[in-house]
Amino acid sequence: MSEPPVKPVLQKPPGYKDPSSPAGQRRFRPPPRKPVLPPSFHPKKRKTSYGRACCCCFCIFFLIFLLLILICGAVFYLWFDPKLPGFHIQSFRISRFNVTKRPDGTYLDARTTTRLEVKNPNGKMTYYYGDTEVEVSFGEGGYETELGTTMVPAFTMLQKNTRSLRVETKASNKLVVDEVGNKLRARYRSKSLPVNVEARTKVGVGVAGLKIGMVGVTVKCDGMSKKQLDGGDMPKCVINMLKWLNIH
Repeated sequence: MSEPPVKPVLQKPPGYKDPSSPAGQRRFRPPPRKPVLPPSFHPKKRKTSYGRACCCCFCIFFLIFLLLILICGAVFYLWFDPKLPGFHIQSFRISRFNVTKRPDGTYLDARTTTRLEVKNPNGKMTYYYGDTEVEVSFGEGGYETELGTTMVPAFTMLQKNTRSLRVETKASNKLVVDEVGNKLRARYRSKSLPVNVEARTKVGVGVAGLKIGMVGVTVKCDGMSKKQLDGGDMPKCVINMLKWLNIH
């Protein structure tokens, strides 16, 4: 029998790879790694400090606000030329003074009349006073003895105005220590008896038709002797504001 004809072997084209061969199988290649750089090569991220910006803005606005207050205060002072009110003891009279010793103790019986002069030296400002409580006492230190208090109704002080407040106080059969009674009587006879007048009130200011606040004020007229007052002296009183500011 005749043999079958041999088929010619086809030649593989150039670049052909047999998929069945190990060389033709695709291999998984990991992604390339990024090179590790030293910390000095890393760019620094800029962080916006909102707190610092807010603080700077607040400081700027505060300085501007403070500057405006100073400018307004300077204009107010130059235009209105404000002056504090003045307080003086115009007169002080003791109409009755008796120290009596009894078997059950020593008693003080006294009556006084005080005239407190109030001045408003301003030409463009008005002062408003609330109810004023006036207290009168004799003596000083450990033997100071209160005679009583009197309430003066509220009043208004217009520009360049002066007002006299009449205050009457009395102590009827006031029990005192024997030593205190003896000292008060001796100082009264020698006209060296210390007299103390204290007024507590609230003061407001009126400017261009506007009423500004009410501030607590204490006026102290301490350490005056009866001899000074009888001689016509008008001791100037001390104004105490905000419990720590004393103005003579």
